[in-house]
Amino acid sequence: MQTALTVSIRHTTQGQEADRILRSCVHCGFCNATCPTYQLLGDELDGPRGRIYQIKQLLEGEAVTRNTVTHLDRCLTCRSCETTCPSGVEYARLLEIGREIIELRSLRSSWQRVCRWLLRQIIPYRNRFASLLRLGQILRLLLPHDLEKTIPRYQTPQTWPLNQHPRRMLLLQGCVQPALAPGINLAAVQLLERFGISCIAVANEVCCGAASQHTSGQAEALLFARGNIDAWWPYVEQGIEAIVSTASGCGVQVKDYAHLLRDDPVYAARAQRIAALTRDISEIVVDEDFANIKPLHKRQTRVAFQSPCTLQHGQRLTGTVEKILLGLDYQLTEIPEAHLCCGSAGTYSLLQPALATQLRQRKLAALQANTPEVILTANIGCLMHLQAVSVTPVQHWVEFVAQSGLS
Repeated sequence: MQTALTVSIRHTTQGQEADRILRSCVHCGFCNATCPTYQLLGDELDGPRGRIYQIKQLLEGEAVTRNTVTHLDRCLTCRSCETTCPSGVEYARLLEIGREIIELRSLRSSWQRVCRWLLRQIIPYRNRFASLLRLGQILRLLLPHDLEKTIPRYQTPQTWPLNQHPRRMLLLQGCVQPALAPGINLAAVQLLERFGISCIAVANEVCCGAASQHTSGQAEALLFARGNIDAWWPYVEQGIEAIVSTASGCGVQVKDYAHLLRDDPVYAARAQRIAALTRDISEIVVDEDFANIKPLHKRQTRVAFQSPCTLQHGQRLTGTVEKILLGLDYQLTEIPEAHLCCGSAGTYSLLQPALATQLRQRKLAALQANTPEVILTANIGCLMHLQAVSVTPVQHWVEFVAQSGLS
């Protein structure tokens, strides 16, 4: 693709990266075949190729309307197109650049800016989110049915085991997960303990930055990244083995710290080290001795594993959780269109509820096509989004395995 970026951006780091990405695109359109929004809407402007052209127009200084904002905002950032692309186009990087320019040009409506600001004031802050959720749980039965079903019942937080093992890892706690589903982190601690691994919870850990990154708060996301690096660095110096995430959305964000802070003279080297240490919990478990966690009784439970986009397209860990589940004697059902997003996509289900609902219906139909007894996932956002309307139980795979009764 030929480019003619404006002089104001052409020689910036951002502009050079965008130019390189644009020039790698060969217009083949393979990306549209695996794009969830293109599959739903059938509009070229709502597929990756069309969005790339719109971002190119932004960078070349052409007149852009709020229709462009609409089409770019409809993107889930699921990265399915990146998995498909034969030319290796880094679409998600380009999209972030395009969205930053949109913010600089103030192309959003006041209402859109307020909604995004409110989300950034609540989701990244664990105590604020937990307090609002608890209020919703108390008033749950008084709320409209559609809202009531999105609020999970209260779960009492439990204390983590305090056993000390030579192998030590930090467990990324997350912002919303401790309140929405506290059993997931506890199950992760119990599971890793089977391998002689102690999990450490860092008290001054903050949000990974993903919620801000995807709601027009890129500078805020970098502040969160620096805050986590400061909080985790003493443990890195003490020789912790890994930083473990049970939420694939958080994991892909932390693994991206090296790129996000690549130009920061103070944090670049440490960000690279943090990113290299970060692992999805499946990456840890799959390398351990499965004999240590075999269920007490052989199980042939039929399970459907919904691989989150941040796991299969973001972290490129397709098949890792599936290998673990098969090794534990569970039966995996076939899932049509397994590459397509469920519609959660972080804050997407809140900002684009109509499209998110359609995508969820399509995903649940695929997951339930071969009658599983349970649907398993690896990300808190996907879990809550699917669980709200699914007739089949939905669980995080780590919690499911831990509750199965381990030998």
